[in-house]
Amino acid sequence: MTNLDQIVARALADLAAAADPAALENAKAGYLGKSGELTALLKSLGALAPEERKSAGAAINAAKGRLEAALDARRAELADARLSARLAGEALDVTLPARGRGRGGIHPVIRTWQRIEAIFGSIGFDVADGPEIETDWYNFTALNNPENHPARSMQDTFYIEDKDATGLPLLLRTHTSPMQVRYARQHKPPIKVIAPGRTYRVDSDATHSPMFHQVEGLWIAEDISFADLKGVYVDFLRRFFETEDLQVRFRPSFFPFTEPSAEIDMQFGDGPLKGRWLEISGSGQVHPTVVRNFGLDPERYIGFAFGSGLERLTMLRYGIDDLRLFFDGDLRFLKQFS
Repeated sequence: MTNLDQIVARALADLAAAADPAALENAKAGYLGKSGELTALLKSLGALAPEERKSAGAAINAAKGRLEAALDARRAELADARLSARLAGEALDVTLPARGRGRGGIHPVIRTWQRIEAIFGSIGFDVADGPEIETDWYNFTALNNPENHPARSMQDTFYIEDKDATGLPLLLRTHTSPMQVRYARQHKPPIKVIAPGRTYRVDSDATHSPMFHQVEGLWIAEDISFADLKGVYVDFLRRFFETEDLQVRFRPSFFPFTEPSAEIDMQFGDGPLKGRWLEISGSGQVHPTVVRNFGLDPERYIGFAFGSGLERLTMLRYGIDDLRLFFDGDLRFLKQFS
């Protein structure tokens, strides 16, 4: 069996040295194939005496089992090495930072909203919020808009089918002025409040939208004059646009809810709008009828109100020339403000 031990030793060495599956199968054929050395020993058993044949056959079978086990082990090693090489070639560098989810930003109109609240809050104004579905009385009548006023027409106003408790029409509010009435009827003078929010009118072009934002302001007390309106609003504009280089004028106008009334115009001293007068707000001293609808005595209490479009202020602050960009949802536009 010395010859058998040598064959097994050489076979184990050759199997271990096989560098790839093809070399391994060649080594296997040299020992376990039809013409292999171990197979030749098995074939020679017939020439031995019966007693020798039995012991020799057992030794050869044991050797064959060792080689087959070594063959299976080497096959597994080569398969593992091939898989490891493949994984290494296709590996992902998990140490790199993941692709983060994009962070949202504050819409430019909401930035204006927040800025206005901060400016007026710094001088003692409260912020009021209320329903966007409004009653006819709060939206029109309480603000001295008679029943035949053109703002009540279907061409300007979104009416809804339901009625209020008194049977009067309900509508999407056309301005945030109803909140002046609601707030004043729930608070005692002095009253200092702004009411920013969404409003609705049947209108749509480059400078108008069916849904838009307004801020209304109201200051009611016993000694508030038109001069206070001018001081407060001019200071607001200078702080909002962060410049002293602008001019403001109050141009006589008419609004049912104020008397006297004025359009507020603004002119920049520099930049692309230099020299142009731009309407920025409507304003005036609160009409005595409206003060009375506040539940107050117009002989005792007086004050001013104003209303400004948030989109108009935003467009002027950021140099935007088409209001529709605010509502298109184009990320290329919105990301400029993130």
